[in-house]
Amino acid sequence: MKTSNKVGIYGYGAYIPRYIIENSVIAQVWGKLSTPIKSKTFPSYDEDSLTIAYEACRIAIESSGAPRDRIGAVYVGSESKPYAVKPSGTVLVDALGLSRNTLSADFEFACKAGTEAIQAIAGLVSSGMIDFGIAVGTDTSQGRPGDELEYTAAAGGAALIISRADDGVLAVIEASNSYVSDTPDFWRRSGEKYPRHLFRFTGEPAYFHHIISSVRRFFEEYGYSPKDFDYAIFHQPNTKFPQRVAKMLGFSMEQIKPGLLSPIIGNTYSGATLVGLAATLDVAKEGDRILLASFGSGAGSDTFSFLVTDLIEERRAKPPLKAFLDRLVTKDYSTYVRYRGKLML
Repeated sequence: MKTSNKVGIYGYGAYIPRYIIENSVIAQVWGKLSTPIKSKTFPSYDEDSLTIAYEACRIAIESSGAPRDRIGAVYVGSESKPYAVKPSGTVLVDALGLSRNTLSADFEFACKAGTEAIQAIAGLVSSGMIDFGIAVGTDTSQGRPGDELEYTAAAGGAALIISRADDGVLAVIEASNSYVSDTPDFWRRSGEKYPRHLFRFTGEPAYFHHIISSVRRFFEEYGYSPKDFDYAIFHQPNTKFPQRVAKMLGFSMEQIKPGLLSPIIGNTYSGATLVGLAATLDVAKEGDRILLASFGSGAGSDTFSFLVTDLIEERRAKPPLKAFLDRLVTKDYSTYVRYRGKLML
């Protein structure tokens, strides 16, 4: 998809729950140490993927001044929506005070559902069907007690308001590319509470193959190379994967540093790359170019190029992501399992 500079990001916002649990605490309970991250976020008893999405959307609208009456679509990417059969997007439409003559749908493609929503909204805007649309990536991801996923599965989300470039955008969406295959590295069947995975199979034939294939095809198709980008965000299920794939593709650690949040907040699944993009936009300057490459198990990757404009200063998210990082509070394992519904009283 090449947008011909017709659409871009009008506003953005991100939200992270304030509670975290450290990997060392989980390891003490299960008698094994896994250190893919230092700590991870988890929702309070009154939070879920919908409340996270609402906060991210509210911040995006209020920070950018986006006209609510011109928002024509709300698409929510998540694999942990509160209802198995009931859309999350319609709740956001009413909660945000948007017109009920609005397109709304939920997207699911493991951790890349949020970037799927971006592509769909960009298409609707560029076609002229709507003026503004909101793409959301949000999750309160699940991990079976004692499983490797419990060390990384976290909570958080971000929202992007997409509009035509001539409405004034803080970053232009220059182009995107996708790559998918039937690679069953991670799944959760209907009725199961926790997902299953194929351990290291998730890395080599899934995560690395799909991101590298998507990014390299993107470079070939549009003539980009790593040196054309000031920043890069890769899906971050842990600390090592995004660092390794960046090196394999020719990116430096300095390019990925602003958006690499998984060591502190864990893997926010559908929110991961969008939260990383929000953190990067918080520090980006006019003229900076940002590469984003998501990954979703099952499996696929979406790659984007964003070019930051002179509106970035006045449209930055308020509060910035750092404000949420500064308020993090460490909790014990008993609080964590109770708030995550793993321990029923």
